Amino acid sequence: MNGPLENIQTSIASLRAEIINHKVYAVIEDLEDLRIFMEYHVYAVWDFMSLLKSLQINLTCTQVPWYPVGSGNTRALINEIVAGEESDVDANGDKKSHFEMYLDAMQQCGADITQINRFTETLKATGDFEKAYTHSDTPAEARSFVDYTFKIINSGEAHLQASAFTFGREDLIPNMFLTIVNDLNAKFPDQISLFKYYLDRHIEVDGDHHSHLALAMTSELCGDNESHWKAAEAATIESLKKRIELWDGAYEEIMAVKG
Repeated sequence: MNGPLENIQTSIASLRAEIINHKVYAVIEDLEDLRIFMEYHVYAVWDFMSLLKSLQINLTCTQVPWYPVGSGNTRALINEIVAGEESDVDANGDKKSHFEMYLDAMQQCGADITQINRFTETLKATGDFEKAYTHSDTPAEARSFVDYTFKIINSGEAHLQASAFTFGREDLIPNMFLTIVNDLNAKFPDQISLFKYYLDRHIEVDGDHHSHLALAMTSELCGDNESHWKAAEAATIESLKKRIELWDGAYEEIMAVKG
């Protein structure tokens, strides 16, 4: 790994540790707790796909007439990641995006998908985030999380999009959470199996192969431009702070339900 990549990883180490050791994981004790967590987390799963597609739009030609855009290396990297995220294989062997797989897991678990569906349907119909948030009653922490992601997307800066994608999303699932899900799956296999499959798939594909591709992509996009690296670091730090806020929101709601 090159120096600038290592510098970013060093600068975000404490934030990553705060996410991995977040108090929300310790209070997920039953299916109801997990449902609340999923109802918050699904917003991150959805806007991850949007961040991914913004990179593909920036780094490849997505219109006709076709012309070569950027370098062949970055085109190959982002196209391989998109194929894996947008058309992976679900637990039944069907091709689905990771977002669709997550919705399936939510339904099996008994989590409410009305809110996220209302959000995406309203946004698709109107293009207005405020209307979508209001119509779906999106939690404030999820709004803030999505707003920052789309600030990065709308910047049009591929190196910022790549850094938020690479350092702000991957490898943030702690072993503690996996143990909780495995324990719940042992008790309620008919309600947790799809979520366990999603997490296992995420670790296998996103946390390993895709993370290496994303690091290479970020490194190539920032290159020898010191200002790009500084901006990438700042974007990454803010992305991680927004993730902590999202987890804070899920924690507060779980605790409120517990009474």
